[in-house]
Amino acid sequence: MSSNTTGQVVGYARVSAADQNEARQLEAVGEVDRLFSEKVSGKNTADREQLQEMLAYVRQGDKVRVKSPDRLARSTTDLLSIVRGLAAKGALRI
Repeated sequence: MSSNTTGQVVGYARVSAADQNEARQLEAVGEVDRLFSEKVSGKNTADREQLQEMLAYVRQGDKVRVKSPDRLARSTTDLLSIVRGLAAKGALRI
């Protein structure tokens, strides 16, 4: 785990179906201090419990890692909303 004193590295992974494997995403995200992972459709961000927990957990100075933007949101509007929320909290995106 990271010993970064200016914030944590927080990872998020999502696959759309229970029979899918998130191993490639976890490998791409790499070592993190806290991982949020779920197997659920990306259609509705409000119904994604782990995404909502990650967004509530992230603090100023944290870095959020995902394999690709489509793991956070399926629409540009939802992605922009999530990124703005993270920026407002002072979380850094890498």
